[in-house]
Amino acid sequence: MKQIPNVQLLDGTSIPQLGYGTYQVDPAETFDLVRTALELGHRHIDTAALYANEEGVGRAIKESGIPRDELYVTTKVWNDRHHEVPQAMAESLERLGLDHVDLYLVHWPAPVVGDYRTAWQELIKLREQGLTTSIGVSNFAISHLDQIIADTDVVPVINQVELHPTFPQTELVAHHQRLGIVTEAWAPLGKGADLDGEVVGSIASRIDATPAQVVLAWHLTKGYVVFPKSANPKRIAENFDLDGVTLTADDVAAIDTLDAGNRQGADPETATF
Repeated sequence: MKQIPNVQLLDGTSIPQLGYGTYQVDPAETFDLVRTALELGHRHIDTAALYANEEGVGRAIKESGIPRDELYVTTKVWNDRHHEVPQAMAESLERLGLDHVDLYLVHWPAPVVGDYRTAWQELIKLREQGLTTSIGVSNFAISHLDQIIADTDVVPVINQVELHPTFPQTELVAHHQRLGIVTEAWAPLGKGADLDGEVVGSIASRIDATPAQVVLAWHLTKGYVVFPKSANPKRIAENFDLDGVTLTADDVAAIDTLDAGNRQGADPETATF
């Protein structure tokens, strides 16, 4: 079985550095795709209540026969449930068919419509109750992180944010490092937009890898946790097969120069959903 490195978290636990993401995976296809990912060796699956595919994730986990303690499952509470976190968690666990998750995240701070400060306080209680092993956040800006830490003196173990070569979030990552927060990247391939450039293409040609493998290797080299999503079984396999995809320091430095401020998702400071 392929061995995926683990990344240590502030709370003394660890998370597999490479996983399979299910954002925008059709609920009707989720079972088959997650089963494929698990058969290939993935043991880290990322989902969310918003994705409406937790049930398929849970079925694939159950039918895989893989012992629960060998799996790492993340899900998230959506913005309209910040005042109903215990109920939202109970519903997610029921859909997943699990008695706990490994990581539970506040999906967005949604400061215009939500109450992320209350949500974070509720996540702390869920961890104390054993319903989640670790707690973190997603799409939090520096101001949001500082606010919840000031409120509770509890630091999220992870902040899951949009991050890819043309949007590397340098200032936010530096803040994570100061606080001991692990950076987890969604849209790690820039939704494909970061794969067509000359820098990534030339590295891929030289080391006989795909552009996606080069970008994923960049994330891993930087110490980020990453979970590329694909609905194509061939690409799921390629994205998992990173053995031998080794970047030099010069390769990493070259990819580091690609910052173009190319945010593709919503801005956490102004999101209104």
